[in-house]
Amino acid sequence: MMELIEKIISLIEARKFIGLRKILDRLEPADIAELIEELKQSYPDYEVIVFRLLNQDLSVRSFELLPFDIQNELLIGLGDKDIASILDEMSPDDRTELFEELPGKVMRRLLNLLSPEERQVAKNLLGYPEDSIGRLMTPDYVAIKTHWSVQDVLEHIRKFGHNSETLNTLYVIEKGGKLIDDIDVNEVLLAKSETKVNELMDDQFVALSALDDQEEAVNIFQKHDRVALPVVNTKGILVGIVTIDDVFDIAEEEATEDMQKLAAVEALDEPYMTISLGKLIRKRSFWLIVLFFGQMLTATALDYFQDELSKALVLAIFIPLIISSGGNTGSQAATLIIRALTIGEIRLRDWWRVMRREILSGLIIGSMLGALGFLRIAVVQNLTGQYGEHWFLLAITMTVTLLAVVMWGTLSGSLLPFILKRLGIDPATSSAPLVSTLSDVTGLVIYFSIAALVLKGSLL
Repeated sequence: MMELIEKIISLIEARKFIGLRKILDRLEPADIAELIEELKQSYPDYEVIVFRLLNQDLSVRSFELLPFDIQNELLIGLGDKDIASILDEMSPDDRTELFEELPGKVMRRLLNLLSPEERQVAKNLLGYPEDSIGRLMTPDYVAIKTHWSVQDVLEHIRKFGHNSETLNTLYVIEKGGKLIDDIDVNEVLLAKSETKVNELMDDQFVALSALDDQEEAVNIFQKHDRVALPVVNTKGILVGIVTIDDVFDIAEEEATEDMQKLAAVEALDEPYMTISLGKLIRKRSFWLIVLFFGQMLTATALDYFQDELSKALVLAIFIPLIISSGGNTGSQAATLIIRALTIGEIRLRDWWRVMRREILSGLIIGSMLGALGFLRIAVVQNLTGQYGEHWFLLAITMTVTLLAVVMWGTLSGSLLPFILKRLGIDPATSSAPLVSTLSDVTGLVIYFSIAALVLKGSLL
């Protein structure tokens, strides 16, 4: 790609636009989109030159693959005629995604540039709730009737198929547009010409609801392994289809959002390099402030147990070990459960099954860490004697504490996502840093409470 970019730059600087256009005509839309993004980073304004030299088909297909910030910049640099030509030829779902990102005033101006037919399509899609499947779908599909023959279907495809987003699946509708089945195009191609559509039907189909959340489309596509699915309204009328490429985009957005929340960052909702510094700081600082106040509780807990610390300073040595064990275990559990909930491996009703597994896991892992803690104190005592005559009680305190904090970290980390999900809050909000902070505070309370019981009359 770098060699191509250097050649493109040299042609632009030499004003050899005919040669440049010949090179661009041989490229795929994805390669052109990547080229424009690279030029945007290193040679601002060159990407506009490249885009203007593209033929109509390449300009539309490449434009659909560009990130919003570059799309917006290109629209600013183009005349109304060029903009109208691109927007009219864009896939309705990609055009809707672009319009969603634009300010209302700009969107209305662009809507007015569309042809009357495409303007109506755009308004219909924008009329669905934000983040709904209706905003994700395209009305470009091939619908057929039950009484048609295979010959009729093939003629219909030849006439209208070029407008369809995909021809892999044909949708059978009855009077009024109600969806009653879908048929793989291969079945039609392999059937005899006189075969009727109703002879190919099996009355088995899966459809999305236009008002459902877009995440639901991701789950259904994963479950049924389809490349396209029909979308119906509340009356079962076929209103569009959703294709796998759009679902991939949503899945990527959701995964990115979850990863950001797991790191205790509010979802950025736009690329890292284009988000304003003020907005970036605002989205990062909220949870950092919340966690800061949480850590202040840790300081409060230490202050509360300062008498115990003053009597047995040796207890302070193991504080990092205790709080890190509980925090790490809680973060592990939270991450595993959040991901399992997100991809549908577990549901709310599975909470008790999860708890049983986590209790058993916590007992085993806690016992392992507790044994290692006991061994550490025993070895150091035998080598140096630094823990004194009460080393065995100190080792017991460590063992029991590690078992308790690991158990608590495991249970809190796995249960919190279920609670948030039940309250209608994104489980990813129970981020690893949040669970870790909660485990720090409770871990100290558990540690000193156990120490007060075990070491009473000896070190305390």
